[in-house]
Amino acid sequence: MLFNDEYQTICSKSEGVFKDKGSKFIAFAYPFTDETKLKEILENLKNEHSKARHYCFAYRLTPDRNIFRINDDGEPSGTAGRPILNTLLSKDVTNILVVVVRYFGGTLLGVPGLINAYKMATEDALNQADIVNKTVRDFYLLKFQYPQMNDVMKLLKEESLENFDQNFDLACELKLAINQSEVNKIIAKLEDIEDLKLRYLYTL
Repeated sequence: MLFNDEYQTICSKSEGVFKDKGSKFIAFAYPFTDETKLKEILENLKNEHSKARHYCFAYRLTPDRNIFRINDDGEPSGTAGRPILNTLLSKDVTNILVVVVRYFGGTLLGVPGLINAYKMATEDALNQADIVNKTVRDFYLLKFQYPQMNDVMKLLKEESLENFDQNFDLACELKLAINQSEVNKIIAKLEDIEDLKLRYLYTL
């Protein structure tokens, strides 16, 4: 295997809380794959927590974990978004957004205090979350005729491949999920089946 096609993420929203010197930090962790949803999530939190002072966040995207963004939302630079992101890095999770809502308690925490607070709130949210392992898979559409049915089904069984959306009317069609690390091997075997047409659909 040339690369790792597995990653960790969370399957549902979770919350965590940290308090220090009267300030309250509430961390909300979300499964997150679409950056266009960020604005809506932030607006909902601002409506729910209208008396809060700051809404700081960090997210990581994609199985290779290359896309990320941080925001300190008015806190001193590097004291909020970065510690949130660092916690995501240390837990090795991706496709996740964490927003920490801060209610100010009247006492300044200083830079080390803020870094610790945003880190601890994020850690608590992740400790409450169900962290799951996922595998990056490529999805393909297979088209073939009835005489090829046995060859196709035999290969699917031998390689333990998941198939769904089967349609065996006049011609045969099915969708196939292949672990990304095995794509080249499986496609080579499929291409050995006569008159089989293969079309890439998407990666998930």
